[in-house]
Amino acid sequence: MTVDRVLLAEPRGFCAGVEKAIKALAWMVRVFEPPVYCYHEIVHNRHVVDQFRAQGVVFVDDVDQVPPGAPLMLSAHGSAPEVVAAARDRGRVVVDAVCPLVTKVHHELKVRARKGYTVLYVGHHGHEEAVGTMAVAPASVRLLERPEDVDRLDDLATVGGEPPQVALLAQTTLSHDEWAGIVDEARRRFPDLWMPNRSDLCFATTNRQAALKALAGNVDAVVVIGSENSSNTVALEKVAVAFGCPRVVRVNDASELPDDLTGTVGVTAGASAPEALVNAVVARLAPVDGVHLAPVTVEEEYFPPPPELRELLRGLESALSLFNGVPAGDIAGSGTDDGDPVGPATRVLADDRTTGAADVLERLAG
Repeated sequence: MTVDRVLLAEPRGFCAGVEKAIKALAWMVRVFEPPVYCYHEIVHNRHVVDQFRAQGVVFVDDVDQVPPGAPLMLSAHGSAPEVVAAARDRGRVVVDAVCPLVTKVHHELKVRARKGYTVLYVGHHGHEEAVGTMAVAPASVRLLERPEDVDRLDDLATVGGEPPQVALLAQTTLSHDEWAGIVDEARRRFPDLWMPNRSDLCFATTNRQAALKALAGNVDAVVVIGSENSSNTVALEKVAVAFGCPRVVRVNDASELPDDLTGTVGVTAGASAPEALVNAVVARLAPVDGVHLAPVTVEEEYFPPPPELRELLRGLESALSLFNGVPAGDIAGSGTDDGDPVGPATRVLADDRTTGAADVLERLAG
């Protein structure tokens, strides 16, 4: 393999929702004795999941598999309301790591359903996010996967001279191209179609696709890093093909790279792929003329830790202060430079914005 140079897409890899979820589960691992349980994969990346398994995390597809009182995290993809209710039953400690963008779609669906709308939901059948979202109002929602699905909605006909109330929402990790074709067809069929003012498509997914499109015409091949069950990773593959990349390769890690890549190679990563995998892929490609960044935007979005985790850390801080007979702010010598006491939980939460999930995973591995 003789690669002349690598064009590295920016942004790539972890999004704000994945950052939030990984850091939250890492705290669960540090606070509780194993096993810590997680409903579904915390994010769709094989390496991240395996790393947490090595730390004693047990991933389950049914909350009934979680013993009473055991610590449980709900994944970033969002969970059905009945799953959340069952999770909080039987005295379990539950932290919900759902991405705020998914929560937004859940709220939109709930509101539209209450107002009597039929909600057309664009998503992938069986995907955890789609399953959890549609469960918010199952009697009011229809799943669409392709434009021709709109033509099968024959029962949504005008009744009594009044057009049906129809809304359109989407799985956040879709590619813009998957979404756009269905939007056009739905608007044609339902001229009064309701859509949210702000797109449901995840900004990070859109940004990663834009970065890939920007370099797609300047490379001989594209390497997309991520797992096959990652919707946004698969969307990146489709974008690269649609924009004319001569060769598109998806890999879980550097060990899966083919040996015959040559010329200029573009590299990107899905929103749940760690930067360590990107570094390993670039090292294996070993470009003769080096690595060149291909930025399209800078992401500064930040999602704070789940509220249950914040309460948990503060509760532990209070318990330690009572046990040690000292004010919470004095535990472990914590405090600011000007002498004001600051508890460990407060410091942890304040540092969360500047602490990356990649660093957290590296510490766990160490």
